[in-house]
Amino acid sequence: MFSFRQAVSGERKQALLSFQREAGVRFKDLGLLDLAFHHRSYCNETTKERANNERLEFLGDAVLGMVVAARLYDCMADRQEGELAKIKSVVVSEDTLSGIARALGVDACLMLGKGEEMSGGRGKKAILADAVEAVIGALYLDSGYRVAEQFVLSIMNPQIELVFQNRHHKDYKTLLQEHVQKVHKVVPRYTLVRRTGPDHDRTFWVTVTVREVEYGPESGKNKKEAEQAAAHCAWVSLGLDAR
Repeated sequence: MFSFRQAVSGERKQALLSFQREAGVRFKDLGLLDLAFHHRSYCNETTKERANNERLEFLGDAVLGMVVAARLYDCMADRQEGELAKIKSVVVSEDTLSGIARALGVDACLMLGKGEEMSGGRGKKAILADAVEAVIGALYLDSGYRVAEQFVLSIMNPQIELVFQNRHHKDYKTLLQEHVQKVHKVVPRYTLVRRTGPDHDRTFWVTVTVREVEYGPESGKNKKEAEQAAAHCAWVSLGLDAR
């Protein structure tokens, strides 16, 4: 459908073929799959590589959103638009996609720059999630919407099932804010209390204050993760975890 790159050979080809087997996909143009794993940091450090996976990520994000939205519309006929939107945001979240990426072996296929590699980029949720979207975009270009749709459903249906079972990853920061605003008419306050570790492997510690009561500190590899952990701590401490 769209030929993009020269043939991939050697060890790289074997790595991509292994990924295909694990993911249950087959590319006609293996170069497109290869491009999906090229992070901008790698392309910035080599004169041979000019293109990165960001355009594929943009395209894949749209395909992913369409497939998941249609699936939720079909299987959740009793849910209103607002609730469907919340469920979709969980299903296609960075946390969910990065977990899928690790299960498929995306981390092993990533092409990163030296600096990003040293800073733990191969394990960063954002990079992993973006690569999954890039793979979806590449598959759409390579084989069309129906094939891309089948792949998306194969990786996302289990996540949708977790929503049915109320076992999915929850956005505790949003849940906490909605509860506190509704019940107490205030918003939680997050405070970064300290950072630990070297520059390439930082740990952030955050507290959250709800009506002058402080919860935490809880840690994460970035402020967003630490805030989620602090929100979860408050959620449990307030006895809301049964919801």
